[in-house]
Amino acid sequence: MRAALQAATDPLVIDLGYGALPVTTLELAARLRAVRADVRVVGLEIHPERVVAASRAAENSTVEFALGGFELAGRRPVLVRAFNVLRQYPAVAVHDAWAVMQRQLAPGGLIIDGTCDEVGRRCCWVLLDADGPISLTLACDPFAIERPSDLAERLPKVLIHHNVAGQPIHGLLAAADGAWASVAGHGVFGPRVRWRAMLDLLRDEGLPVEPPRRRMRDGVLSVPWSTVAPLG
Repeated sequence: MRAALQAATDPLVIDLGYGALPVTTLELAARLRAVRADVRVVGLEIHPERVVAASRAAENSTVEFALGGFELAGRRPVLVRAFNVLRQYPAVAVHDAWAVMQRQLAPGGLIIDGTCDEVGRRCCWVLLDADGPISLTLACDPFAIERPSDLAERLPKVLIHHNVAGQPIHGLLAAADGAWASVAGHGVFGPRVRWRAMLDLLRDEGLPVEPPRRRMRDGVLSVPWSTVAPLG
C-alpha cells in the first residue's frame, strides 16, 4: 500500500462509509501524509446528512467529504478503505460491490475491505487489486483476545459465513489456535511475544504466513488469498 501511494500520479485515497463522524477519515489522512505529504483524502457516505456534518466538523481540514457509494462518486483513487461497510450487506452482494469499486481504481490501485470492533482492537481485512483478492490479514491487540479464533466475529463478509469445518478459513483459525496453545510458555514474556512465536510455528508447519515487516505493537497474521478462498 505504501508503494502504491508513493508511485501514484494522483495520490487520491477514499475512505468509504466513514459513518456518523469523520474520525477515521481524519486519522487516515494524518497517517498517510507521513508517507506522502500531497495525499488527497476524500470521505464518501451515502447519507447526505453525514456529509454535511463531516464537512462542518472538518472545516479547517484539507480532507474533503462527498456523497457516494461503491461507485466511488466517479473518482479514480489509488487506495480505497471500506471498513464495516459490506458487513451491512448480504454475502451475495460482496463480489458485485468489489467489481464496482475495482472498475474505478487508478492503475496500480488497491482496496481494503475489512471489519473491526468499535475500538479497533480486533480487525480483519481483505486486500484487493483490480484483478481480485490478494491477501487476508487478521490483526488484534494480543491483550484483547484469549485465542486467535476470537477474531472470527470480525471476518470480512466474504468469509464470515464460511467459518465452518471443511472451509479454508476455519482451518486457518483452527491451526492458529493450535499453535497459540502450543507456544503458551512464551506467554510469560507477554502476548506479543507469544503471537510472534505462534507465527513462527505456523510457518514451520507449512502455512504461507507472511513475516511482519517490523516489530509491531499489534498481533498481525497475513496469508495469501488462495490460502483462505472459500470452496464451492
